[in-house]
Amino acid sequence: MLDQIIDARAASLGNGFHVRRILPYRLRRMLGPFIFMDHGGPVSFSADQVPSMDVLPHPHIGLSTVSYLFDGQVTHRDSLGVQQIIRPGEVNWMTAGRGIAHSERFEDPATLAGGSLEMIQTWVALPEAAEESAPTFENYQPHELPIFTDQGVWLRLIAGNAFGLQNDVKTHSPLFYVHVVLQPGTRFGLPQGYPERGAYVAKGSVEVNGQVYGVGQLLVFTPGIDPILVAREATTLMLLGGEPLGERFIWWNFVSSRKERIEQAKADWQAGRIALPPNDDKEFVPLPEDHSRPAGSSPPPQAFS
Repeated sequence: MLDQIIDARAASLGNGFHVRRILPYRLRRMLGPFIFMDHGGPVSFSADQVPSMDVLPHPHIGLSTVSYLFDGQVTHRDSLGVQQIIRPGEVNWMTAGRGIAHSERFEDPATLAGGSLEMIQTWVALPEAAEESAPTFENYQPHELPIFTDQGVWLRLIAGNAFGLQNDVKTHSPLFYVHVVLQPGTRFGLPQGYPERGAYVAKGSVEVNGQVYGVGQLLVFTPGIDPILVAREATTLMLLGGEPLGERFIWWNFVSSRKERIEQAKADWQAGRIALPPNDDKEFVPLPEDHSRPAGSSPPPQAFS
């Protein structure tokens, strides 16, 4: 029933901010088209800490970044000239294609001080035909993301198709991504029709086939098996998966089906050929100096890469 259990690796990013790195994992690089997953927070901080948690402009290729907040807010700026505040329940879906740079900044201390920040960020690898597409950015508001409720169940479809729901979030390959909240004792299944499916426990715990799994664990299920998850307490799950795309290489913030394209992206960033956000172009993250890490290895934890 369970192919794999991935325990998130914890890391501190400074200033009391912590992330759990779930994907990529050395024994599981991808789940469907999802190649990266971080769970940041929850964290509370004072107003004077907020600016130091900014993520400076940095580049991407060959993927879509998907930002989804439980609490707090973040300001996104990118090289297309987009400036967008993302709040809980919204989706920021940025497709890098052949290259984009963006920043994530915390610019409203009054809102965040004394509150908390918690978010999930995933990267969705692009099929080969879309890897060199023009970069795009879309923000989707909560009313654009269908919600389903039943006894003990609340869920929001973030992207793809699942449980008979669909929305207008533009994806490039078959996938599903769902935010689920379960009340204690609720029994729940997974979307059907996908060869690769997983459930990440963001809060609470679930029982599967007599075993209990908790916060920070990604459960990867056997294809063709339809498991029942039982909430042992109030529980939040992120369900994700879809059709596999084939081998992908990942180095820093770059994803590609070709190693040589990763090398080209490195050179492009160093040479300034990937533009900075026009409204956030005074500083940026330089290319990491350590080039010894192979293209297929897991990047070190970062805030909102």
